Amino acid sequence: MVRKRCLLWGAVVAAATVLAAACSSSSGGDKGDTTAAPKKSITIGVLTDVTGPASSGNKTFVDGVKAGTYYASRNGYTVKYVLADTATNPATALAAAQKLVTQDHVSAVLAESAILFTASNYLTAHNVPVIGVSQDGPEWTTAKNMFSVVGPLQQTKIATTNGKLYKLLGITNLASLGYGVSPVSSESASSAALSAQVAGIKVGYLNAKFPFGSTDVGPEVLAMKNAGIDGLTASVDPNTSFALITGLRNQNVPMKASILPTGYGGDLLQAGPGALNQAQGVYFILQYEPVEMHTAATKQLQADFTSAAITTAPTYGSYNGYVSVGLLVRALKAAGAQPTSASLIGALSNIHDWDAMGLFGSHTVDINDRVTIVGGADNCLWVTKLTGKTFTLVSGATPICGELVPGKSVAPAS
Repeated sequence: MVRKRCLLWGAVVAAATVLAAACSSSSGGDKGDTTAAPKKSITIGVLTDVTGPASSGNKTFVDGVKAGTYYASRNGYTVKYVLADTATNPATALAAAQKLVTQDHVSAVLAESAILFTASNYLTAHNVPVIGVSQDGPEWTTAKNMFSVVGPLQQTKIATTNGKLYKLLGITNLASLGYGVSPVSSESASSAALSAQVAGIKVGYLNAKFPFGSTDVGPEVLAMKNAGIDGLTASVDPNTSFALITGLRNQNVPMKASILPTGYGGDLLQAGPGALNQAQGVYFILQYEPVEMHTAATKQLQADFTSAAITTAPTYGSYNGYVSVGLLVRALKAAGAQPTSASLIGALSNIHDWDAMGLFGSHTVDINDRVTIVGGADNCLWVTKLTGKTFTLVSGATPICGELVPGKSVAPAS
């Protein structure tokens, strides 16, 4: 099996400089690939935070895309991609998007970025199909060219899922923290707090305006301690999350559970010295089956990662990248013999039963329901706990699912 090697990408040299490297997919699939017909080829852009404050949670998105090209190959498509680094900088993100459209002439963009909302208007104006994860702003629910692999999340609305999880883990007094600059992070922190209250759990501390990417958490830790919290949820990147957990432990705050949406798997390896020790006993949530479940879908994901020579454990970001390619492939199959941006958007607009290549288990999500989706496929979360060097499955939470709470919402982030 021959694989073309990606071009090495260098450092970002200025705020408005785009880091881009053209990469091509494998010329063959795994041992089960018996496709004899020539593969159809498509060039896409990959827009993500390779560097900058948000890179600790997002840079592995590229690994998932690379692994996804092997899935695409088995399905008859050669996916070539151009990598564009936002550098977690608004000007750079916009310049990166512009280059992908005007110079690289990509047919679609796969995206995971904390500041994608700064470039989304441009991509929408140019009718570029965007596939990725709705982690940054409301454009995933308002822009008809944008399709989130976990559904266009309505973070201002409330599902019972988070509250049920907090109760399962014994939390009685919750602290919730999110980034102020990221609308989805801010709204997620507030909605998690309200979900806890719906479940009858006290919210002793809520901060939905924390500085983006900061690890200066001393005042927040002391405030949480004074509030008597025994549980933490943080809708932030791993560098901020682990700083919080370290601070709480140093202050001897007795915790029932710390719950993080990022940091699972390989993310711990890039979170700094001692991260593995600090993450002991921490709970990590995913919107997909974790590889520890050893299902057919997770085994295929791991096989494709191996084919792509990715040796680190899958992360939330790499799951998103892998599944984004899978959604692209599904759209390609319905977009005609010579897919265009318009036909891809048309195909994506007709998908209402997305199962993330089986990684949602028995659940599906309507990626075009831009009104009611709160927490992904059937409002389900899969939860693991770090013990030693192993992520263990949490009984009652693989998955734990909830329902929309009528009449409850939080204010949109300003």
